[in-house]
Amino acid sequence: MTSPAITMYGADWCRDCIRSKALLDRLGAEYEYIDLVQRPEEADRARAISGRTNIPVIVLPDGSHLVEPTDPELEAALSR
Repeated sequence: MTSPAITMYGADWCRDCIRSKALLDRLGAEYEYIDLVQRPEEADRARAISGRTNIPVIVLPDGSHLVEPTDPELEAALSR
């Protein structure tokens, strides 16, 4: 079994995370959601990827990442 090519680091209290997660769901994208409330040790990994403490951090199939993307930015990145 392979893991989804998209990984999203987020938290349930984060409005941008809720919005990005809803967009991924609406688009039917396969992704792994890493809940930083349930798995706080993963925050270091998200920070290492983005160089920032902001969330969500969304890692795309090509290895690039987005931090706090708008819906149009995330949609455009997914369509590449």
